[in-house]
Amino acid sequence: MIAVTRLNGSQFHVNALLIETVEETPDTMITLTSGKKYIVMENSSDVIRSIRHYLRSIGVMAALASPPDAHSEGATS
Repeated sequence: MIAVTRLNGSQFHVNALLIETVEETPDTMITLTSGKKYIVMENSSDVIRSIRHYLRSIGVMAALASPPDAHSEGATS
């Protein structure tokens, strides 16, 4: 989950795994896979940085960032 701030100043948390898009229109709008939309005070760069930090913390970024190794994937020589 990542913390974001509504335009009224109240903070809430969004499940980063459900975020489909983050766009500035000029306010930052987060759209979830369910279609639900949130307008937040953080700029899109900050939201994306929070998403990446969260994904790293649960090990997803490490799995995506490492190049595949043919020897560890069961390839025979």
